[in-house]
Amino acid sequence: MLKALAWIDRMLGEVLKPVVFAGMAALICVITLQIVSRLMFTSVSWTEEVARFLLIWITFLGAALAFQQGRHIAVTLLRDSLPPSIGRILSGAALLVILAFLVTLASIGWQYMNVQSFQKSPSLRLSMTYVYAVMPLSAALMAGLTVFDLIRLLAGQPLRAPAPELDPDLMQDLQGETRP
Repeated sequence: MLKALAWIDRMLGEVLKPVVFAGMAALICVITLQIVSRLMFTSVSWTEEVARFLLIWITFLGAALAFQQGRHIAVTLLRDSLPPSIGRILSGAALLVILAFLVTLASIGWQYMNVQSFQKSPSLRLSMTYVYAVMPLSAALMAGLTVFDLIRLLAGQPLRAPAPELDPDLMQDLQGETRP
């Protein structure tokens, strides 16, 4: 069962990466069109709206991708200073709080999406349901990943590892400092 969860986890990341990348590329193209059209001729009316909607989708799907990769901010000082058994209990409690928050966010997002379903966007006349659908979608994805982490924890497996930090030598090179 853990192998199946790991495969689903990995595949989710493999799907989210190109989707977020395509969203970023589309956002760059739309904003470039907006700038060029304002400089060369009359601005294209729909570009601002599309850019806003793309940014909303990229933000939420990017948050789900960052969650999948363990790249959200985490303060682990207390957990790491405790004995392993108590640290695991603390991790489980934190995962339950995260899960409760994400389920609530998905529920509220679903309700909000349904309330706004009659509304149309000004330029594109697109149903706002499609814009707001990303909130419950990304919250549900992150909630699912949290359930995977809880199952890993209960099975005695290590939790999702945080993203690796940059090599100190590389950091010095990026900052323009010379090494001794």
